[in-house]
Amino acid sequence: MSGIALGVLLFVVCIVLIALRMPVAIAMFAVGAVGFSVLSSWSAFLSYLNTAPFSRVSHYSLSVIPLFLLMGQFATQAGLSQSLFESARAWVGHRRGGLAMATIGGCAAFGAICGSSIATGATMAAVALPEMKRYGYSGALATGTLAAGGTLGILIPPSLILVIYAIITEQSIGKLFLAAIVPGLIAVVGYAIAIGVYVRIKPGAGPAGPRMAWGERLRSLKHVWPVAAIFLLVIGGIYLGVFTPTEGAAIGAAATGLVAALYRRLDWRALRSCLIDTAQATAVIFLILIGADVYNAFLALSQLPIELANALGASGFAPMGILVGVLLIYLLLGCVMDSLAMILLTVPVFFPMITGLEFGLGEEGTAVWFGMLVLIVVEMGLITPPIGLNVYVINSLSGGVSLTESFKGIVPFFMSDIVRVAIILAVPATCLWLPGLMN
Repeated sequence: MSGIALGVLLFVVCIVLIALRMPVAIAMFAVGAVGFSVLSSWSAFLSYLNTAPFSRVSHYSLSVIPLFLLMGQFATQAGLSQSLFESARAWVGHRRGGLAMATIGGCAAFGAICGSSIATGATMAAVALPEMKRYGYSGALATGTLAAGGTLGILIPPSLILVIYAIITEQSIGKLFLAAIVPGLIAVVGYAIAIGVYVRIKPGAGPAGPRMAWGERLRSLKHVWPVAAIFLLVIGGIYLGVFTPTEGAAIGAAATGLVAALYRRLDWRALRSCLIDTAQATAVIFLILIGADVYNAFLALSQLPIELANALGASGFAPMGILVGVLLIYLLLGCVMDSLAMILLTVPVFFPMITGLEFGLGEEGTAVWFGMLVLIVVEMGLITPPIGLNVYVINSLSGGVSLTESFKGIVPFFMSDIVRVAIILAVPATCLWLPGLMN
């Protein structure tokens, strides 16, 4: 069997194993080990293991991962999600669907200091779900809003998925963070419009809440300023070149921890819990990175990425047609795989192919643009059946809403995502303008 044929076969095997719920790290490691040994030798694979795993996880740039995870832990401990939701509710809660819009706003703001989709959705669910139930919101709208809003956690910087993408493709983390800001704002506006349309069609799904006085609205902002300050400190510092993304993550974690301490939410027991949870999550991510490294070494031996790029380049299809085809593949994979698995499994295959095409953006511009598109489509996978991990998590917290109803509730948000992908495809400047200012 040729290397290319083996590469295709084991790629399919890996997807099947992950779809069958085998841990991502084990699936990629096992498939990579078999493929590497067949194409080279078992002794060569053992020699590779002697140095490669340590080299992968000891890289300085990876220290940004536990720091951003710790930042999210401190933010959750500080109860910032409650403050963000209450402030957003004070401003828009009196409108039909206003609590749902407030939830989207809270998710976006919390995502700016969290970086995890599931953590954002689950944390906001504890705050927003009881309120939406209290005001008679339908289960579909309530859970759909939280599942879709949670995806903003991996789009609004800092984003762990963007960090992983930057490391794999050797791109600037700072530029990718800046590139995500405008698409993130488009997502927030698009989701708010989707809620507005939904409650216009089904008025009973999102009743209006009480109108807050202007004094109450302004007072609600006093608990929100730490989030804005930390976001501006981290992203602004990276943009201005005051510190690197890793240093920015350390400063952001320290600042968020200080806020939690000032709010009297961070005693020694809570600090210990935050550190242990961060260590556990970091260990899982690093184990996946090791598995992905083994799998990528096998892919390099198989020559599959190079041959795929050459075949598509000679196919006669326009570059935009090839890109749309790749995004459709991501959308289909999102039905059976989680976001990190998709990025680690497919970017080494598709990235060289896409950057080798001519879009008139330059190699770096194409890499950043492709990263944003992939991130959004991966984000869509988190609310796409049959896996739709965010939907399952939020539904498990909803207490009585059927899974079918929750999946129905994400339909308007999914349609909004399709429009957003179309906008970014048609206007690459939406994600290239801000990074361009760093040049």
